[in-house]
Amino acid sequence: MLDERKLDVLRAIVEDYVATHEPVGSKSLVDRHNLGVSPATVRNDMAALEEEGYITQPHTSAGRIPTDAGYRLFVDKLSTVKTLSPAEKKAISSFLAGAVDLDDVVRRTVRLLAQITRQVAIVQYPTLTRSSVRHVEVVTMTPRRLLLVLITSTGRVEQRIVETQHDVDEHLIADLRSRMNTALVGQRLTDAATSLANVTETFPPSDRPLVAAIVTSLLEAFSDDGEQRIAVGGAANLTRYGDDFERNVKPVLEALEEHVILLKLLGEATHPQTLTVRIGHENPYEELATTSVIATAYGSKSEALATLGIVGPTHMDYPSTMGAVRAVARYVSQILADS
Repeated sequence: MLDERKLDVLRAIVEDYVATHEPVGSKSLVDRHNLGVSPATVRNDMAALEEEGYITQPHTSAGRIPTDAGYRLFVDKLSTVKTLSPAEKKAISSFLAGAVDLDDVVRRTVRLLAQITRQVAIVQYPTLTRSSVRHVEVVTMTPRRLLLVLITSTGRVEQRIVETQHDVDEHLIADLRSRMNTALVGQRLTDAATSLANVTETFPPSDRPLVAAIVTSLLEAFSDDGEQRIAVGGAANLTRYGDDFERNVKPVLEALEEHVILLKLLGEATHPQTLTVRIGHENPYEELATTSVIATAYGSKSEALATLGIVGPTHMDYPSTMGAVRAVARYVSQILADS
């Protein structure tokens, strides 16, 4: 176990390296931080930290930089999540509150998260399996074409076109709309399919073919695989890696194009009250070994609807970034709850 003085030295090294992206020497630590010890003592502490694997010396005559283990210890023991200023909170709230629907919420969230963290932002759409039915609408577009609209509790909208062989009766459509909403509103989508299956049998045999076609389309909307829908923003922030595009940036860009990878990266974030931080080689993909992932879920206090987070270099400002991810998730949760 490291004593408090060595932990202070490690904290100072991480903070300086994140700020300068340059290896940190003992003299600069003494000059910049009130460590209360001599440069010789700091050098001894740095040697001990290096032996323990928390820092490393990239060049013979250079200072030290944190390792993945050093960042992990910093995140777990040494850092506190930075809270946003009142002005930042107001700006986030105002920006997200202007969203007109779920797609707009997701677009605004990914843009906002990328801007305030200066990292690559990832936002997963709420999954249908965790939503409930808010409203079902059936609209006559032409005498033989209907628009079926499913609106979920998370604000997600699914639409389907239903073609009919004969002109539809407006009274029948109104009756069907009423019966479907009575049967479905407030039900979880995982349960709604059972209730919907019984609706067809409540109509006269002559009306059942049309009703069955509409019910089938609605069941397709229920089963839509929303878990594969994500939004990514801020890829240009990867230029902050430096000039080594082929070694550092290009592999990350290629990995970000694989949405399955991104979903797995966010997958550990299962509770809105908890932040998940993966650092460097803790990521399961070699292409992302130079990055860290900070993620959390959004939704109610008791249940997650989906996840959001950022991907950035390991030398990121962890306290500020963790605070921003947590704050944005809370605001998105509140907006969806109020919508």
